[in-house]
Amino acid sequence: MTSQFPDRQWGSRTNAVSRAANRFAATKPGSWLVRTITPLDRAVLARTDAKYTVLGPIGAPVILLTTTGRKSGIARTQPLLYVHDGDTLYVVGSNFGQAHHPAWTGNLRADPTAVVAIAGERIPVVATQVEGADKDAIYARFIEITRAYSAYRDRTTRDLRMFALRRTGS
Repeated sequence: MTSQFPDRQWGSRTNAVSRAANRFAATKPGSWLVRTITPLDRAVLARTDAKYTVLGPIGAPVILLTTTGRKSGIARTQPLLYVHDGDTLYVVGSNFGQAHHPAWTGNLRADPTAVVAIAGERIPVVATQVEGADKDAIYARFIEITRAYSAYRDRTTRDLRMFALRRTGS
């Protein structure tokens, strides 16, 4: 049996503030704001090993994913929303619906080993790109977290890359 990932989520996705924030996040100005606060969120997540996030009060499940830059070889860390599935975490390269793939997805394709910070733990993982019918079902779960993912998908013609993250050796 493989080890389960910790599941730490605070706040609520069902309160009025969270619902309003999620509606706003689906807009282009909302996406801009989230991109703008990402450096602050990255700092909070890094200091707490992803125990706390700027988006926590609205119930957003966020991890820090550290990949190796495919060109630079330097560690690159990105805060990402995720879908928790016991021994698997799913992340999607929506890039707020922009025309290009986020760099971290290319990094994982070049080197699938990474580190996830979640709930105060740093866990080595290996990534597998998700394809086919499973991808659609998992993406629906991202939309359940925030409808912004529906808007992101509608803003671009590219296929959004999705990855399953599992503990190294599992």
